[in-house]
Amino acid sequence: MSTNRERNYLIALRKAAETLRTLSPQEVAYKSATMYRPRCGGEGEWIVPFWGKEYIVTYPGIAVREAGVAEETSITAQILILHYLVTADGHPSADRWVAFRELPSGMVYDAAFQGRAGQRIAATYGKDKEAFIAACTALGGERLVYGDVSFMFRLFPRVSLAVILHLADEEFPANANVLFDAAAAHYLSIEDLAVLGGLLASRLVKVGAS
Repeated sequence: MSTNRERNYLIALRKAAETLRTLSPQEVAYKSATMYRPRCGGEGEWIVPFWGKEYIVTYPGIAVREAGVAEETSITAQILILHYLVTADGHPSADRWVAFRELPSGMVYDAAFQGRAGQRIAATYGKDKEAFIAACTALGGERLVYGDVSFMFRLFPRVSLAVILHLADEEFPANANVLFDAAAAHYLSIEDLAVLGGLLASRLVKVGAS
C-alpha cells in the first residue's frame, strides 16, 4: 500500500470512529440489524456479521477485530464495517437488484467499477460455468436464477450483492454483472459499495486462480 493511500485509509478510519462514538449504540444496532452488548461503565460492543464471519466493534474506544482471531483485521474491512454502522438508517431491503450505475452517483464511477468487478469475473469464468459455481459456493454464495448462472452474497446484514454470469458463445463474449440491492445506499456510500464489489470480484478471481 502506498504511503498516500495508507494515510488516507487511516484518516477515513479515524473519522468513522469519531463519528460512531457520537451515536447511540442501541440505535446504531437497531438500524444496522446488528447486536449491541452493553458492559459496565458505559462500555460495550457491537457484533457485526460481515462476509460470513463475526466482527467485534468496541465502544466507546472504537476498535474492530474478528471474533476469535488474534491477527489484526485489514484496514479495508475495518473501514467498511465502521462505515456500515455509521451510515445504516434502518431502511428495509428493497428485494430488487440494480446495477451499480443505478445507485445514487453510481454513473460517475461506473466505468471504473466495471473494470474492477464484472470484467474481471467474466475474463476468469466466462468459459467455465462449473468453476464459477464452485468459486461462488466456496465464498458462501446462494444460487439465483438469472443469466447462465448467478449467485447472491449476503455481505452485511442489510447489504447483499449478486453476480450474474453470461457465458461466452459463438456470437457474444462473456459478460458478468455485479448487482446490488436497491436499498444498498442506505447502508454504505457509493465509494464503499464500489470497494465491496471490487473485493467480491477479487475473491472470486483469487479462488479461480488457486
